[in-house]
Amino acid sequence: MNQLIITLSDTERDGLADLADACGRTPEELALDAVRAHLAGERERVGAEAARLAGAHGPLLRRLGQ
Repeated sequence: MNQLIITLSDTERDGLADLADACGRTPEELALDAVRAHLAGERERVGAEAARLAGAHGPLLRRLGQ
């Protein structure tokens, strides 16, 4: 398992701790869930954009691949 250290402001850390306490979870669990959700969303967004570009520029991409 890898670790990532991030710096939060006091306000951000307090907010994360308060939310974690209200949810019965740890701040680390909430942060990990947030990172996973962001990665999934970005993966979907980038994939959709790549598909759009491939569709829009298909003939050019095929010619470049020859």
